[in-house]
Amino acid sequence: MKALTWHGKRDVRVDNVPDPTIQESNDAIIRVTTTAICGSDLHLYEVLGMFTGEGDILGHEPMGIVVEVGRDVTHVKPGDRVVIPFTICCGHCWMCDRGFQSQCETMQVRGQSLGTALFGFSKLYGGVPGAQAEYLRVPQAQYMAIKVPEGPPDERFVYLSDVLPTSWQAVEYAGIPNGGSLVVFGLGPMGQMSSRIALHKGHRVIAVDLVPERLELARRFGVEVLNEQDHEDVPGAIREMTDGRGPDSVIDAVGMEAHGSPGGMLSQTITGFHTDRVAAPMMERAGTDRLGVLYQAIDTVRRAGRISLIGHFDGGMADPIPMLKLFDKQIQLRMGQANVKHWVDDIMPLLTDDDPLGVESFATHRLALEEAPRGYEIFRKKHDGAMKILLKP
Repeated sequence: MKALTWHGKRDVRVDNVPDPTIQESNDAIIRVTTTAICGSDLHLYEVLGMFTGEGDILGHEPMGIVVEVGRDVTHVKPGDRVVIPFTICCGHCWMCDRGFQSQCETMQVRGQSLGTALFGFSKLYGGVPGAQAEYLRVPQAQYMAIKVPEGPPDERFVYLSDVLPTSWQAVEYAGIPNGGSLVVFGLGPMGQMSSRIALHKGHRVIAVDLVPERLELARRFGVEVLNEQDHEDVPGAIREMTDGRGPDSVIDAVGMEAHGSPGGMLSQTITGFHTDRVAAPMMERAGTDRLGVLYQAIDTVRRAGRISLIGHFDGGMADPIPMLKLFDKQIQLRMGQANVKHWVDDIMPLLTDDDPLGVESFATHRLALEEAPRGYEIFRKKHDGAMKILLKP
Protein backbone atom coordinates (compact mmCIF):
# COMPACT_ATOMS: atom_id res chain seq x y z
CA MET A 1 0.00 0.00 0.00
CA LYS A 2 0.96 3.68 -0.16
CA ALA A 3 1.63 5.52 3.10
CA LEU A 4 3.08 8.82 4.27
CA THR A 5 6.38 8.04 6.02
CA TRP A 6 8.92 10.01 8.03
CA HIS A 7 12.50 10.31 6.71
CA GLY A 8 13.87 13.22 8.73
CA LYS A 9 13.09 16.72 9.87
CA ARG A 10 10.66 18.29 7.36
CA ASP A 11 11.14 15.24 5.12
CA VAL A 12 8.01 13.12 4.70
CA ARG A 13 7.35 10.98 1.63
CA VAL A 14 4.66 8.75 0.20
CA ASP A 15 6.23 5.28 -0.04
CA ASN A 16 5.12 1.78 -0.86
CA VAL A 17 5.03 -0.22 2.38
CA PRO A 18 3.73 -3.68 3.37
CA ASP A 19 -0.04 -4.00 3.80
CA PRO A 20 -1.18 -4.32 7.43
CA THR A 21 -2.49 -7.70 8.58
CA ILE A 22 -4.59 -9.05 11.44
CA GLN A 23 -2.21 -9.82 14.30
CA GLU A 24 -4.55 -10.25 17.27
CA SER A 25 -8.09 -11.60 17.57
CA ASN A 26 -9.42 -8.12 18.42
CA ASP A 27 -7.79 -6.38 15.42
CA ALA A 28 -9.52 -4.96 12.39
CA ILE A 29 -8.21 -3.70 9.05
CA ILE A 30 -9.86 -0.68 7.47
CA ARG A 31 -9.51 0.85 4.05
CA VAL A 32 -8.93 4.52 4.83
CA THR A 33 -11.29 6.83 2.93
CA THR A 34 -10.34 10.08 4.67
CA THR A 35 -7.55 10.97 7.06
CA ALA A 36 -6.26 14.33 8.27
CA ILE A 37 -3.10 16.25 9.05
CA CYS A 38 -3.15 17.43 12.66
CA GLY A 39 -1.19 20.21 14.33
CA SER A 40 0.44 17.60 16.54
CA ASP A 41 1.74 15.84 13.41
CA LEU A 42 3.89 18.93 12.93
CA HIS A 43 5.66 18.14 16.21
CA LEU A 44 6.99 15.00 14.53
CA TYR A 45 7.68 16.91 11.32
CA GLU A 46 9.67 19.59 13.13
CA VAL A 47 11.23 18.54 16.42
CA LEU A 48 10.37 15.08 17.75
CA GLY A 49 12.49 13.29 15.18
CA MET A 50 14.65 11.75 17.89
CA PHE A 51 11.65 9.60 18.82
CA THR A 52 10.72 8.76 15.22
CA GLY A 53 12.29 6.13 12.99
CA GLU A 54 12.89 6.38 9.27
CA GLY A 55 9.93 4.87 7.46
CA ASP A 56 7.49 5.30 10.36
CA ILE A 57 3.93 5.89 9.10
CA LEU A 58 2.39 9.11 10.42
CA GLY A 59 -1.18 10.20 11.07
CA HIS A 60 -3.90 9.57 13.64
CA GLU A 61 -7.24 10.98 12.38
CA PRO A 62 -8.82 8.32 10.10
CA MET A 63 -12.11 6.92 9.00
CA GLY A 64 -12.85 4.28 6.42
CA ILE A 65 -14.45 0.97 5.51
CA VAL A 66 -13.87 -2.26 7.43
CA VAL A 67 -12.27 -4.90 5.20
CA GLU A 68 -11.33 -7.59 7.75
CA VAL A 69 -11.90 -8.30 11.45
CA GLY A 70 -10.46 -10.67 14.02
CA ARG A 71 -12.72 -13.27 15.61
CA ASP A 72 -13.33 -11.17 18.75
CA VAL A 73 -14.61 -8.16 16.83
CA THR A 74 -18.37 -8.61 16.59
CA HIS A 75 -19.99 -5.15 16.58
CA VAL A 76 -18.64 -4.23 13.12
CA LYS A 77 -18.16 -6.31 9.99
CA PRO A 78 -16.56 -5.93 6.56
CA GLY A 79 -18.31 -3.18 4.64
CA ASP A 80 -19.17 -1.09 7.70
CA ARG A 81 -18.21 2.57 7.76
CA VAL A 82 -16.21 3.49 10.86
CA VAL A 83 -14.24 6.26 12.55
CA ILE A 84 -11.15 5.34 14.58
CA PRO A 85 -10.15 7.35 17.69
CA PHE A 86 -6.53 8.47 17.86
CA THR A 87 -6.16 7.15 21.43
CA ILE A 88 -5.91 3.35 21.41
CA CYS A 89 -7.91 1.86 24.28
CA CYS A 90 -9.48 -1.42 25.38
CA GLY A 91 -12.79 -0.31 26.90
CA HIS A 92 -12.66 -2.65 29.90
CA CYS A 93 -9.72 -1.68 32.14
CA TRP A 94 -10.01 0.39 35.36
CA MET A 95 -9.28 3.65 33.52
CA CYS A 96 -11.56 2.99 30.54
CA ASP A 97 -14.41 2.02 32.88
CA ARG A 98 -14.12 5.48 34.48
CA GLY A 99 -14.07 7.42 31.21
CA PHE A 100 -10.32 8.03 31.08
CA GLN A 101 -9.63 6.12 27.88
CA SER A 102 -6.48 8.15 27.16
CA GLN A 103 -4.97 6.49 30.24
CA CYS A 104 -6.00 2.94 29.21
CA GLU A 105 -4.08 0.49 31.36
CA THR A 106 -4.06 -2.19 28.68
CA MET A 107 -2.37 0.07 26.12
CA GLN A 108 -0.28 2.36 28.35
CA VAL A 109 3.24 3.04 27.03
CA ARG A 110 4.91 2.10 30.29
CA GLY A 111 8.42 2.14 28.81
CA GLN A 112 8.09 5.90 28.36
CA SER A 113 5.98 6.40 31.53
CA LEU A 114 3.23 7.84 29.34
CA GLY A 115 -0.46 7.21 28.78
CA THR A 116 -2.13 5.12 26.14
CA ALA A 117 -0.63 4.37 22.74
CA LEU A 118 -1.49 6.66 19.82
CA PHE A 119 -1.55 5.98 16.12
CA GLY A 120 1.42 7.33 14.17
CA PHE A 121 3.04 9.23 17.01
CA SER A 122 6.57 7.86 17.35
CA LYS A 123 7.99 5.53 19.97
CA LEU A 124 6.98 8.06 22.64
CA TYR A 125 3.45 6.72 22.25
CA GLY A 126 3.96 3.10 21.35
CA GLY A 127 5.30 3.23 17.80
CA VAL A 128 1.96 2.15 16.31
CA PRO A 129 1.83 2.61 12.50
CA GLY A 130 -0.25 5.62 11.58
CA ALA A 131 -3.29 6.41 9.51
CA GLN A 132 -2.02 8.56 6.63
CA ALA A 133 -2.13 5.46 4.49
CA GLU A 134 -4.40 3.42 2.25
CA TYR A 135 -5.03 0.80 4.96
CA LEU A 136 -4.79 0.74 8.75
CA ARG A 137 -4.55 -2.00 11.34
CA VAL A 138 -6.77 -1.10 14.30
CA PRO A 139 -5.82 -2.73 17.63
CA GLN A 140 -8.60 -3.16 20.22
CA ALA A 141 -11.12 -2.84 17.40
CA GLN A 142 -13.76 -4.61 19.51
CA TYR A 143 -14.07 -1.25 21.31
CA MET A 144 -12.26 1.27 19.14
CA ALA A 145 -14.25 1.17 15.91
CA ILE A 146 -17.08 3.74 15.94
CA LYS A 147 -19.74 2.77 13.42
CA VAL A 148 -21.25 5.75 11.60
CA PRO A 149 -24.26 5.91 9.24
CA GLU A 150 -24.14 5.75 5.49
CA GLY A 151 -25.13 8.78 3.46
CA PRO A 152 -23.48 11.97 4.77
CA PRO A 153 -19.96 12.70 3.47
CA ASP A 154 -16.84 11.71 5.41
CA GLU A 155 -16.46 15.32 6.54
CA ARG A 156 -19.45 14.83 8.84
CA PHE A 157 -17.72 12.14 10.85
CA VAL A 158 -13.93 12.12 10.38
CA TYR A 159 -13.41 14.71 13.11
CA LEU A 160 -14.77 12.25 15.68
CA SER A 161 -11.28 10.73 15.52
CA ASP A 162 -9.70 13.70 17.32
CA VAL A 163 -10.79 17.30 16.65
CA LEU A 164 -14.35 17.09 17.97
CA PRO A 165 -13.78 15.06 21.16
CA THR A 166 -10.57 16.94 21.97
CA SER A 167 -12.38 20.27 21.59
CA TRP A 168 -15.45 19.04 23.45
CA GLN A 169 -13.29 17.87 26.35
CA ALA A 170 -11.47 21.20 26.38
CA VAL A 171 -14.76 23.06 26.80
CA GLU A 172 -15.97 20.62 29.47
CA TYR A 173 -12.68 20.92 31.34
CA ALA A 174 -12.91 24.73 31.16
CA GLY A 175 -15.89 24.54 33.50
CA ILE A 176 -17.57 27.66 32.12
CA PRO A 177 -20.52 28.75 34.30
CA ASN A 178 -23.94 29.20 32.72
CA GLY A 179 -23.86 32.37 30.65
CA GLY A 180 -20.15 32.72 31.40
CA SER A 181 -17.23 33.89 29.30
CA LEU A 182 -14.43 31.95 27.65
CA VAL A 183 -11.20 33.11 26.01
CA VAL A 184 -9.57 30.78 23.48
CA PHE A 185 -5.90 31.32 22.67
CA GLY A 186 -5.10 29.96 19.20
CA LEU A 187 -7.50 29.52 16.28
CA GLY A 188 -6.08 26.46 14.63
CA PRO A 189 -8.45 23.51 14.20
CA MET A 190 -8.85 22.79 17.93
CA GLY A 191 -9.29 26.45 18.86
CA GLN A 192 -11.85 26.98 16.10
CA MET A 193 -13.88 23.94 17.08
CA SER A 194 -13.65 24.68 20.82
CA SER A 195 -14.98 28.16 20.10
CA ARG A 196 -17.92 26.77 18.10
CA ILE A 197 -18.76 24.20 20.77
CA ALA A 198 -18.68 26.82 23.54
CA LEU A 199 -20.95 29.10 21.48
CA HIS A 200 -23.29 26.17 20.86
CA LYS A 201 -23.48 25.68 24.63
CA GLY A 202 -24.50 29.32 25.10
CA HIS A 203 -21.28 30.92 26.31
CA ARG A 204 -19.61 34.18 25.31
CA VAL A 205 -16.40 33.41 23.41
CA ILE A 206 -13.43 35.69 22.76
CA ALA A 207 -10.57 34.25 20.68
CA VAL A 208 -6.99 35.40 20.13
CA ASP A 209 -4.75 34.69 17.14
CA LEU A 210 -2.53 36.53 14.66
CA VAL A 211 -3.50 34.86 11.36
CA PRO A 212 -6.12 37.04 9.60
CA GLU A 213 -7.87 34.14 7.85
CA ARG A 214 -8.30 32.27 11.11
CA LEU A 215 -9.62 35.35 12.90
CA GLU A 216 -12.12 35.97 10.12
CA LEU A 217 -13.32 32.35 10.14
CA ALA A 218 -14.01 32.53 13.88
CA ARG A 219 -15.77 35.88 13.48
CA ARG A 220 -18.12 34.38 10.89
CA PHE A 221 -19.33 31.92 13.53
CA GLY A 222 -20.05 34.67 16.05
CA VAL A 223 -16.79 34.66 18.03
CA GLU A 224 -15.38 37.96 19.27
CA VAL A 225 -11.77 38.09 18.07
CA LEU A 226 -8.55 39.88 18.98
CA ASN A 227 -5.51 40.07 16.73
CA GLU A 228 -2.65 39.82 19.19
CA GLN A 229 -0.50 41.96 16.91
CA ASP A 230 -2.85 44.88 17.54
CA HIS A 231 -2.40 44.84 21.31
CA GLU A 232 0.74 45.27 23.39
CA ASP A 233 -1.11 43.88 26.42
CA VAL A 234 -3.52 41.15 25.33
CA PRO A 235 -4.59 40.13 28.87
CA GLY A 236 -5.22 43.80 29.65
CA ALA A 237 -7.32 44.23 26.52
CA ILE A 238 -9.39 41.18 27.46
CA ARG A 239 -9.92 42.44 31.00
CA GLU A 240 -11.35 45.63 29.53
CA MET A 241 -13.86 43.46 27.65
CA THR A 242 -14.81 41.44 30.75
CA ASP A 243 -15.73 43.93 33.48
CA GLY A 244 -12.11 44.47 34.44
CA ARG A 245 -11.63 41.06 36.02
CA GLY A 246 -11.00 38.70 33.08
CA PRO A 247 -12.99 35.78 31.68
CA ASP A 248 -14.38 32.92 33.73
CA SER A 249 -12.34 30.39 31.76
CA VAL A 250 -9.49 30.17 29.26
CA ILE A 251 -8.59 27.44 26.78
CA ASP A 252 -4.95 27.29 25.64
CA ALA A 253 -5.28 25.74 22.20
CA VAL A 254 -1.65 26.48 21.28
CA GLY A 255 0.53 24.65 23.79
CA MET A 256 4.10 24.22 22.59
CA GLU A 257 3.01 24.84 19.01
CA ALA A 258 5.38 23.23 16.50
CA HIS A 259 5.04 26.11 14.07
CA GLY A 260 4.68 29.16 16.29
CA SER A 261 6.87 31.75 17.98
CA PRO A 262 10.39 32.40 16.64
CA GLY A 263 12.00 32.11 20.08
CA GLY A 264 10.48 28.75 20.79
CA MET A 265 11.27 27.56 17.29
CA LEU A 266 14.92 28.45 17.85
CA SER A 267 15.12 26.33 20.98
CA GLN A 268 13.46 23.40 19.21
CA THR A 269 15.76 23.82 16.23
CA ILE A 270 18.83 23.75 18.46
CA THR A 271 17.53 20.56 20.05
CA GLY A 272 16.94 19.11 16.59
CA PHE A 273 20.57 19.55 15.61
CA HIS A 274 21.77 17.08 18.26
CA THR A 275 22.01 13.36 17.70
CA ASP A 276 19.08 11.26 18.84
CA ARG A 277 21.15 9.97 21.78
CA VAL A 278 21.66 13.53 23.03
CA ALA A 279 18.43 15.20 21.88
CA ALA A 280 15.95 12.80 23.46
CA PRO A 281 17.21 13.35 27.02
CA MET A 282 17.31 17.10 26.34
CA MET A 283 13.64 17.04 25.36
CA GLU A 284 12.71 14.86 28.32
CA ARG A 285 14.58 16.83 30.98
CA ALA A 286 15.43 20.30 29.73
CA GLY A 287 12.23 21.46 28.05
CA THR A 288 12.07 24.05 25.31
CA ASP A 289 10.50 27.06 27.06
CA ARG A 290 7.53 27.53 24.75
CA LEU A 291 5.03 28.48 27.42
CA GLY A 292 4.30 32.05 26.36
CA VAL A 293 0.61 31.38 25.70
CA LEU A 294 0.18 29.52 28.98
CA TYR A 295 1.64 32.53 30.81
CA GLN A 296 -0.85 34.76 28.99
CA ALA A 297 -3.69 32.42 29.91
CA ILE A 298 -2.71 32.60 33.59
CA ASP A 299 -2.56 36.38 33.39
CA THR A 300 -5.87 36.62 31.51
CA VAL A 301 -8.23 34.36 33.47
CA ARG A 302 -10.14 35.93 36.35
CA ARG A 303 -9.32 35.05 39.94
CA ALA A 304 -10.82 31.69 40.92
CA GLY A 305 -11.18 30.92 37.21
CA ARG A 306 -10.27 27.82 35.22
CA ILE A 307 -7.74 27.08 32.50
CA SER A 308 -8.15 24.13 30.14
CA LEU A 309 -5.02 23.04 28.26
CA ILE A 310 -5.74 21.52 24.87
CA GLY A 311 -2.45 22.26 23.06
CA HIS A 312 0.30 19.66 23.13
CA PHE A 313 2.94 20.16 25.85
CA ASP A 314 5.49 17.63 24.62
CA GLY A 315 8.47 19.93 24.70
CA GLY A 316 10.03 18.83 27.94
CA MET A 317 9.86 17.98 31.61
CA ALA A 318 11.44 21.04 33.20
CA ASP A 319 9.25 23.92 32.09
CA PRO A 320 9.02 26.84 34.53
CA ILE A 321 5.48 27.37 35.87
CA PRO A 322 4.49 30.55 37.78
CA MET A 323 3.19 28.69 40.81
CA LEU A 324 2.86 31.83 42.97
CA LYS A 325 0.45 33.42 40.50
CA LEU A 326 -1.52 30.19 40.05
CA PHE A 327 -1.84 29.81 43.82
CA ASP A 328 -2.59 33.46 44.53
CA LYS A 329 -5.27 33.69 41.83
CA GLN A 330 -6.78 30.35 42.94
CA ILE A 331 -6.72 29.05 39.37
CA GLN A 332 -7.85 25.54 38.50
CA LEU A 333 -6.07 23.66 35.69
CA ARG A 334 -7.34 20.68 33.70
CA MET A 335 -5.59 19.05 30.77
CA GLY A 336 -4.78 15.82 28.99
CA GLN A 337 -5.21 13.77 25.84
CA ALA A 338 -8.84 13.44 24.82
CA ASN A 339 -10.86 10.55 26.17
CA VAL A 340 -12.42 10.19 22.73
CA LYS A 341 -14.92 7.42 23.41
CA HIS A 342 -16.20 9.18 26.51
CA TRP A 343 -17.61 12.05 24.46
CA VAL A 344 -18.88 10.31 21.30
CA ASP A 345 -22.47 9.92 22.49
CA ASP A 346 -22.66 13.64 23.30
CA ILE A 347 -21.28 14.68 19.91
CA MET A 348 -22.92 12.23 17.49
CA PRO A 349 -26.39 13.88 17.52
CA LEU A 350 -24.81 17.13 16.29
CA LEU A 351 -23.41 15.28 13.25
CA THR A 352 -26.67 13.71 12.17
CA ASP A 353 -28.84 16.84 12.17
CA ASP A 354 -28.28 20.21 10.46
CA ASP A 355 -24.53 20.44 11.21
CA PRO A 356 -24.56 23.26 13.81
CA LEU A 357 -20.78 23.06 14.26
CA GLY A 358 -20.05 23.48 10.55
CA VAL A 359 -18.01 20.31 10.20
CA GLU A 360 -18.76 19.79 6.51
CA SER A 361 -17.06 23.11 5.64
CA PHE A 362 -14.31 22.83 8.28
CA ALA A 363 -11.52 21.60 5.99
CA THR A 364 -9.61 24.23 4.04
CA HIS A 365 -7.84 21.72 1.77
CA ARG A 366 -8.63 18.27 0.40
CA LEU A 367 -5.62 16.54 -1.13
CA ALA A 368 -4.76 13.16 -2.54
CA LEU A 369 -2.48 11.10 -0.31
CA GLU A 370 0.33 11.61 -2.84
CA GLU A 371 0.14 15.34 -2.10
CA ALA A 372 0.62 14.89 1.66
CA PRO A 373 4.21 16.27 1.72
CA ARG A 374 2.93 19.52 0.21
CA GLY A 375 0.09 19.50 2.70
CA TYR A 376 2.54 19.36 5.60
CA GLU A 377 4.55 22.23 4.19
CA ILE A 378 1.65 24.61 3.59
CA PHE A 379 0.17 23.73 6.99
CA ARG A 380 3.48 24.44 8.72
CA LYS A 381 3.86 27.80 6.96
CA LYS A 382 0.13 28.65 7.22
CA HIS A 383 0.17 29.30 3.47
CA ASP A 384 -2.89 29.43 1.25
CA GLY A 385 -5.17 29.79 4.27
CA ALA A 386 -4.32 26.24 5.42
CA MET A 387 -6.02 25.33 8.69
CA LYS A 388 -7.36 21.79 8.29
CA ILE A 389 -6.12 19.45 5.58
CA LEU A 390 -7.89 16.23 4.67
CA LEU A 391 -6.13 13.51 2.71
CA LYS A 392 -8.00 11.14 0.41
CA PRO A 393 -6.03 7.88 -0.08
